Formats: sequence, structure tokens, C-alpha cells
Amino acid sequence: MMMADFTGDHTWLQIQHELSLRKLIDGSEYQEELKYDFNVKGELRHLDTNESFVFNYYKNAHEQNHKRYQVLGHLITHYVYELLERVCMLQKVYIPIDATEDEPRSFFFMSKDALTSSSSLIVLLQDRGVFRAGQWGQRTIVSEGLEHGTQIPFIKMALQSHRGVIVLNPNDNFVDVKTEKKLNFSTRGESLPPTRSIWWIPKRGSSSPEEHTVYVWDHFISKSAAENVAFIAHGYGGLVFVDLLVQRKQEVMNKVYSVAFIDSVHNIQHQTRSDPQIQEWIQKYCREWVSNSKPLGKAVGSLMKVNCPTVSAGTEKYDLAASCCLHAIFKYLKSMLKAKTMTAFRHSPVATRSSASKRGNN
Repeated sequence: MMMADFTGDHTWLQIQHELSLRKLIDGSEYQEELKYDFNVKGELRHLDTNESFVFNYYKNAHEQNHKRYQVLGHLITHYVYELLERVCMLQKVYIPIDATEDEPRSFFFMSKDALTSSSSLIVLLQDRGVFRAGQWGQRTIVSEGLEHGTQIPFIKMALQSHRGVIVLNPNDNFVDVKTEKKLNFSTRGESLPPTRSIWWIPKRGSSSPEEHTVYVWDHFISKSAAENVAFIAHGYGGLVFVDLLVQRKQEVMNKVYSVAFIDSVHNIQHQTRSDPQIQEWIQKYCREWVSNSKPLGKAVGSLMKVNCPTVSAGTEKYDLAASCCLHAIFKYLKSMLKAKTMTAFRHSPVATRSSASKRGNN
């Protein structure tokens, strides 16, 4: 299995000297309990013992251990944000675009020319959970490292292929004022994962993953110069994409040339209300990679009567599915884009006139 090489990335190594998880931890009440940082391979390791993260730091104190893990997760979130901006050179875009000065805002990330370039655009849509933009899974980052748990290898591969990138932030839905004040992590527009509390303040345009995705589609993706857009949707992100497809049917069908689902939880029959046009589009332009014991890319039978082609991600571990099928997904998207380009060329006026001229000369 080929993976992005963090150790050979000069930008990554340079950033490590300037930015470290340890610097974010220093000064907090957990600086002794969280003596961890990412090594040159992007693995989270204890600074003294070089061991992996241990959840049960306090004996017989689950709540205290959970709070310690929550703080670590919040710091990792900000660390990944820094990597998106400084390693991947993405721009942070705050929404809603008409927010007042004191209004809670969410945000997402995109490459510099994502909206103005006519090249293809790739949109990353993650699973549901406490993790934020740039992460496939927080637990995966802690246990397996940045290569497997973040979207950075996907972003870099897209950029290397001269494609624009938009990284959605579908789980950043609320400001939890009570928790932020208690942990002293308040920053405008950014928040800790919410706990059940009357202190929740929803973020307009992003109060749910579905609302966030529709908002970014309406105000950014649909208006981009790119005529060819692809989505890579993981877990609940697959359900969110199908929701977008139903709500913006013709727009999405015209602009999106393909979707790569990873262990998606969408339900085509239920969500599409048996719309045959949408179901046919999904079967034709989508493919799903699922956690399975079969070799990478081998067909896997689907329990759903109506679904897109489904293949193995090359691993039975859900947490590793995204990283394992990285290259397979980009190979698939490349072939789908090529097929669309060839179809468009055959139906273009120039190609039609050329064909007619050749027939007339015979």
C-alpha cells in the first residue's frame, strides 16, 4: 500500500520546527498529563517514553480521562488547521458570508484558485463526529498518525494533479459557551465539540452537516469556474452528499462528474424517494469503497437493491479505509473525468462539424 511520505516532505519537516503540538499543550493545565507530540512520521508519541497515547492515565477515573482526551482532541484540531494552512497552503473561509461582527461563524478551507480556475475541483466531505476539517477521524490520528487520520495526503495528491480543493467542515455546528469558558479555549468562530447543554449557540448556515454542505455549495462550489467537480465522501458524509443531490438535483448532476464514497451510510432508496433519475445518476457516476477482507478494488456485494458499484477498500479496519484506498480513488476519478471530457468533445459543435465534413468528403 502506497502512502504519502511525511518524512520526505521538506515543508512538513520545516513546519515541525516552527509548530508543534507540544507548544499548544504548554501552558494548559494538562501539560504534564499530555506530554505528547507528533514525530517526523506524523505519529503521536510520548516525549519521554516514545509510547503511543494511553487513554487511562488516571486510575478508575473515566470522566477525568475523557476530559483529558477531549482537550487533546481540541488541540489536535487546531494543529491540523495549522497544517492545512501552512503545509497545504489552503485558505480559511469564514461563513456565513454576511455574518455580523459578533455572530458565531463556521469556516471551511480551500486552495487559492479553487473558485477561479477552470480545472477540476475536488471536495472532501468527512464522517460525523467530534473531529473537524482536515480529519477523517480523530481516534485514527491518535492511534495511527497523521497519514491515516487526516485528509492531508488526499489534499496533496489533488494539488499535485493541478486540481482545486475544498475541505468542508460539516461538524462545526455550535459554539458551546459553557465548555469554552471552563477550558479557556474561546476563539471567535471555533469551538470545542459540544456537550449536551443549554449553552449551545448554533452557527447560521452550519447548524448541521447537511446545512453546512448546502451553504458552501450555494455560495461557493456552484459559482466556481470549475465545470468538473468531484466529491470524496466518508461515512455520514455520503448521506450528506445524497441529501445535497436531492436538494440541488439539476445543479449537482450538471457540475459533479463523479463521487467516491468510503464506507458511506447513505440510503439511496430512502433518501431519493425512489427518484429514478437520481438513482440512475448515482449508479453511473459513483463508486463506493467499503471495509472488507477482500483485496483492494475487488467487487463486494451490496445489500441495497439500488446502489452504485461497491468494491473493497483493501482493509477490514474502518479507521484505515480512507488511507488504504487513496490511490485507487484518484485513479477512478481520473478515469471518470477523462470519460466525461471525451463525451463532451464528441458532442461539441466543433467535433460534430468535423465528423460531418469527413462524411461529406467520403
